[in-house]
Amino acid sequence: MRIGVPTEIKNRETRVALTPAGAASLVAAGHSVVVQEGAGLGSMMQDAAYADAGAAIVTAQQAWASDLVLKVKEPVPSEYPLLAGQTLFTFLHLSADRALAEALVSAGTTGFSYDTVQLADGSLPLLTPMSVVAGRLAALAGAYHLLSSQGGRGVLLSGVPGAGDVAAVDGARVTVIGAGVAGTQALDQAVAMGARVAVLDLAEDRLRSVDKAYRHTGRVRTEVSTHEAVEREVIESDLVIGAVLVPGRRAPVVVTSEMVARMPHGSVLVDIAIDQGGCFEDSRPTTHDDPVFRVANSLMYCVANMPGAVGVTSTHALTNATLPYVEALAGGWEGAVAADAALALGLNVAGGQVRHPAIAEAFPDLPRAG
Repeated sequence: MRIGVPTEIKNRETRVALTPAGAASLVAAGHSVVVQEGAGLGSMMQDAAYADAGAAIVTAQQAWASDLVLKVKEPVPSEYPLLAGQTLFTFLHLSADRALAEALVSAGTTGFSYDTVQLADGSLPLLTPMSVVAGRLAALAGAYHLLSSQGGRGVLLSGVPGAGDVAAVDGARVTVIGAGVAGTQALDQAVAMGARVAVLDLAEDRLRSVDKAYRHTGRVRTEVSTHEAVEREVIESDLVIGAVLVPGRRAPVVVTSEMVARMPHGSVLVDIAIDQGGCFEDSRPTTHDDPVFRVANSLMYCVANMPGAVGVTSTHALTNATLPYVEALAGGWEGAVAADAALALGLNVAGGQVRHPAIAEAFPDLPRAG
């Protein structure tokens, strides 16, 4: 099979969908791999490394004109004309992107999304490594934008320890909404930096796990995520990190405009769920070039490709997770889906029809499989 890897063109997206080592594995299995010129440069992977692995260096159009196209982020509108009957494997986030759903259906593309590949235990093996990266980056981005020089309230996440008779200065007050992979990674980073953190989630077993892991620090509280609890914590926080995920579906709004209006002046909110529409009422996608906007007296950070800021790390982590699934798809998507129930859940559209129930629910007027 011919496998194509285009260059990512989303703002400051430095990741690439396949490492040279991954390309070598596919070539060794008898497949033809073509990589767009410069596709790996943002991840410090040179064209020569792909060529040495047996891949051909080609144009964007040639990369897209493959049987199986591998990407990191969803196609942007300028790429819609390149959609055709190929199989596309990438992050799609279709429930929050009607225009892309329509384009894929119209083109007859077979679209698999990394974020809906789901194991029997409910885990998301291809989303997880990027959730780890995004969670850790969320705490770092929040800490940075709390600086007065960035328009924040001038609070150091770690605070300042006391010494002798000199009193300590408390670290920032942080609220993490969602105790899944991204949320717990954000929590871990915030605790490591010295913040005081409240963690909210609907799942009490997750909260018990967090409490057990962090009780010894004396800086982490857990609470069931009700509207009242979210409001109480948010309006007292220096930094709020939204990490709410419902696999395949648009993220629920948990932080309202009214809550944000009552937050301290210069506080910061980071929405990790922005790819799925965002979990704050005022969320809208931003870019690495222009990452924040002001809502009332707070700054809101909603970068839709956070892991693109650390392309070297993210590309290796993503390829490590996706390569076995790529190898399966390269043998034919129908057989791969029949053999792997987790991958079958990754199928979003095929044959001009929506094939995933969450997307069909989001867009009931689009053609769907019976």
